[in-house]
Amino acid sequence: MRSRFQFFMVFSLLILLTGCAHVISKDLRGQVDPSLTFREVSKNPDAYKGKAAVWGGDIVKTINQKDGTTLIEVLQRPLGRRGEPKEALASEGRFLVLAEKYLDPYLFKGGRKITVAGEILGEEFRKLGEMDYRYPILSGKQIYLWREYYYPGPYYYHPYYYDPWWDYPIYWRFHFYYHRHH
Repeated sequence: MRSRFQFFMVFSLLILLTGCAHVISKDLRGQVDPSLTFREVSKNPDAYKGKAAVWGGDIVKTINQKDGTTLIEVLQRPLGRRGEPKEALASEGRFLVLAEKYLDPYLFKGGRKITVAGEILGEEFRKLGEMDYRYPILSGKQIYLWREYYYPGPYYYHPYYYDPWWDYPIYWRFHFYYHRHH
């Protein structure tokens, strides 16, 4: 009995620890200079060519190129403890991710959260509205696309909130909804 309890505790602890792990590998994060900020790099990306960085944010658009690579435009957001882009009002700008393979624009669509680790490749100027905008370019050595959460109804639901309503079969959900609103 005691060994089962110990096994359960160790197993639970392992599950808990892996759920809190950073989404970018330890090796790549070890190459990053933590004092190097996105704001600093975005002022003069060419000065930081070859340096490693971990950035994230919201995908603006995904462009598949003729040579088989994919370019992702990202609105930068500050990263949380696990590397997830935070829901923040502030952003320090935009950047481009160059992935050396085809990434499906349906999956990597606008609005999805992404975390990327790679090497700073320099800069590229592109039109943003009517202005020429300087985009830092990051190679996509490791790309993590965050899950989308769908919240039914007009109310906000936390992804870990348990709603017993969804345990009812579809017929009963429709029945309760229809009779409550008609």
